[in-house]
Amino acid sequence: MSLVTVQLGQCGNQIGREVFNAICSDVHGTHGLCSKKENESYHDACKERFFIEAESGVPVARAVLVDMEPKVISQTLSIAAKSGYWKYDDHSHFCQKQGSGNNWANGYTVHGPRHKEAIMNLVQKEAEKCDRLGGFFTIMSMAGGTGSGLGAFVTQCLRDAFPSSFILNHVIWPYGTGESSDALLVHENDVIHKICAQLMHMKQISFKDVNQVIAHQLGSVFQPTYTAEDGIHYSRNPLGDLMETLVPHPEFKMLGLRNIPQMPENSLAYSTFSWPGLIKHLRQMLIANAKMEEGIDWQVQPPRPGSSVPSSHSTNKLLHFNTSIANLVILRGKDTHSADLGSFRDPSLYTSWLNPQDAFSAWKTPRAFNKYEKSASLVSNSQFLLKPLDNVVRKAWNMFASKAYVHQYTKYGIEEEDFLDSFTALEQVISSYTIL
Repeated sequence: MSLVTVQLGQCGNQIGREVFNAICSDVHGTHGLCSKKENESYHDACKERFFIEAESGVPVARAVLVDMEPKVISQTLSIAAKSGYWKYDDHSHFCQKQGSGNNWANGYTVHGPRHKEAIMNLVQKEAEKCDRLGGFFTIMSMAGGTGSGLGAFVTQCLRDAFPSSFILNHVIWPYGTGESSDALLVHENDVIHKICAQLMHMKQISFKDVNQVIAHQLGSVFQPTYTAEDGIHYSRNPLGDLMETLVPHPEFKMLGLRNIPQMPENSLAYSTFSWPGLIKHLRQMLIANAKMEEGIDWQVQPPRPGSSVPSSHSTNKLLHFNTSIANLVILRGKDTHSADLGSFRDPSLYTSWLNPQDAFSAWKTPRAFNKYEKSASLVSNSQFLLKPLDNVVRKAWNMFASKAYVHQYTKYGIEEEDFLDSFTALEQVISSYTIL
């Protein structure tokens, strides 16, 4: 099945471009560890998922680009074309002469409805190019400008126009800070910035550096894998498999992503990794809610079965143990068949209302990803995002109470009651994840 990527706003377009770059870099890389047949199968699955074969021989990304400023679109098209490995369709984009004033409400209530038909026509045409549509992958920022407001409107339109299709909404939370998608995959800008500084050893970190790390992590999830133990056929329904694995209840659809190892490319030749070591680190990152493999708190442990619970708070909560609903581990590289993932099947990691056997899944492929001989990714529906979400709501409440910027929204039709409804919905999400 094929995925249609919808890139929304400047952030969505820049990250989307880096995602396709990462995918192509991986596909065209040298992977001597795999047989010719294995590589060909991997290439075919990747192309069906992300690209359309063109007469020119250069694959065309299955994507729709949306922004209110033509400069963003033209730069995105130009940089992609210069790669020589892939390109965008020159006619599969929408832009206007001016932006929406960096105002969420203007993008949502004015530009969205005004340009709905033009944008959705582009999406419909792209969907019709798919032999089998696997769903939509939207990429946008939550910083409060065009990408957020217009993106929220377009996501609602996608749900209305394609009620049976999966929609995964990838969002970027800004530094320090009831939607229509089936799941929300979240990256935090400040976390990625720390990865660039502490793991990638970058000195002057640009948005391009941050976007490339995000793209690498997304590629590590969405490139083809075997979802069954027999490893005969690559999965052809990536979004459907992801939703089935990680979203067992519609009230819980916040997904976090971790990927290891991550290091400068020039260090790879001098580094070796073992599956026991990678899996041990990834599991501790999960239960201690660590953002990266450096600085993990190894003191945090799952609660022991039958352990007593102090009256104030359970021991595991005092140690900031991260309770999971469902987890997916993706292994790529040499000897994945020998990797023991039994530690992720520990019932104490999960909420009591879901069978642990249903709460954990593993996808594998012997093909390495982007020059890493062995790599492991974790997509988790857990309390990963509880603290940052709580911080966002607290700051938003304070700003709303002081009437900060509220007039910028009310003049475009967003009423104070809409704010209160949003706060109520978010606080319900926080409450649901807190009591896991």
